[in-house]
Order: sequence, then C-alpha cells, then structure tokens
Amino acid sequence: MGEATDKLKAAGNKAAGAVKEAVGQHQNNADLAAEGKAQKAKGTAQDVKGSVKGALGDKI
Repeated sequence: MGEATDKLKAAGNKAAGAVKEAVGQHQNNADLAAEGKAQKAKGTAQDVKGSVKGALGDKI
C-alpha cells in the first residue's frame, strides 16, 4: 500500500472510531467507547505509517 492508501484508511478509522466512542459514551456503553478509542489509535498508527512511507518513498 502506498502513502495515500494508508492515509485514507487512517482517516476512515479515525472517523469511525470517533463515532463509536461518542455513541458509546452517550449510551453509557464502555465497551463501544473503548472500541472507538482503539480504532482511533489504529487510525493514528496508519497515518504515521503513511507519513513514513511518504518520507521514504514507499520502500517499506
């Protein structure tokens, strides 16, 4: 996967995670809120991975 693909997936995971976290908090569902936080963290990691690939020219 290239830089753009990683960053696009990261954005999706961050957005979906934020929604899950907000819904979980609104419904007092700790599991859903935690799942949302984890998905946002995954998105952040994918974003960093994309940035590294961009800096290194997709060679990793």
